[in-house]
Amino acid sequence: MTFRRTTTALTVALAAGGVPAVLAGPASAAPRCGDRPAVRRAMERLTGTDRVPGVAVRIEDPRCGTWSAASGKADLRTGRPMRADERVRIGSVTKSFTATVVLQLAAEGRLSLDAPVDRYLPGLIRKGPYDGRRITVRSLLRHTSGLPDHMDSFDDSGQYRFRHFEPRELVARALAMDPPAKEWHYSTTNYIVAGMIVQAVTGHRTEDEAVRRIVRPLGLRDTYWPGDATGIRGRHPRGYVREEKDGTVRWTDRTRMNISAGGAGGAIISSPPDVARFFGALLGGRLLPPALLAEMRRTVLADPDRVWPGARYGLGLIETPLSCGGTWTGHAGGIEGYSAYGGVRTGGRRLAVSMNEDAPDMRTFQDVLALVDTAFCDDGRKNS
Repeated sequence: MTFRRTTTALTVALAAGGVPAVLAGPASAAPRCGDRPAVRRAMERLTGTDRVPGVAVRIEDPRCGTWSAASGKADLRTGRPMRADERVRIGSVTKSFTATVVLQLAAEGRLSLDAPVDRYLPGLIRKGPYDGRRITVRSLLRHTSGLPDHMDSFDDSGQYRFRHFEPRELVARALAMDPPAKEWHYSTTNYIVAGMIVQAVTGHRTEDEAVRRIVRPLGLRDTYWPGDATGIRGRHPRGYVREEKDGTVRWTDRTRMNISAGGAGGAIISSPPDVARFFGALLGGRLLPPALLAEMRRTVLADPDRVWPGARYGLGLIETPLSCGGTWTGHAGGIEGYSAYGGVRTGGRRLAVSMNEDAPDMRTFQDVLALVDTAFCDDGRKNS
């Protein structure tokens, strides 16, 4: 649920063989846009050079409709090809859903973005340097609250993978940590607290409010909160973690996981079509009134070590410049076994990317960002 930019390059040669790049899902765009060879090459680099098991891309362009493709394997054991319409864990993309619910409640006058956390959760944050009377709802959503990330308190996923956590437990873990060194600090704890505020204001869990307000109205059939269930319902790729031993690389299946440690900041399961539809509706003005959407899109500079270079953060949204001009706005998420990116660029093109491995090193992470940039910028010409 936290972006950690790995700075250590691969130190051993990858084993021979590996995962071949397999393209699936023929382009469905109108002839005017055609195929997207540059996007396919970026995908093949990930599944070939970087050896990510599988990658899927969905592009929805207002000029010419939908294009989708996939490369690599959804299941390394059976060899089943990756697809662009299957469910994956979307990690911190969940934050955009939670922020939308909070802003809808603000639009209804049921909470104030500039109110202190203590107004809604009295006494929850009162320990050492942390004081809920000085932390606002807005600062939670923007990651300027000064709260550390409880996910950093885990040494590895084995400490939370098959455990249930209550939100108060996660907040307590964060409050036992030292304060972040920088003013802007990406922290899933902020969204755990935001989810608790939603429940305090409405009497319902964040996931129930999101289903009522977002998932059902938009017809997001693949999007759900798994609760304590460790599996993924319906068709999905297996999720993998790369491990190096004795000079060889192996992939361990991490599909099954209790994701309550992510909660309102990282628990959702969804699919590329649903992620693209959600961001299209959100940034197209269907979920928030104009004034609140403008608040959501008002950004501050993010720490590149916690996200990526050039990123700015709003209220549950990341804004990133594109090599072709303009920006894309959305979110990304990574957790053991899966990663997801989704958003909308200047001009209205919508994108969703899913992988069944979280980027294990800096080179792969940079290639993922290059894929996102290419997918937003590529105009589909055959000579691109």
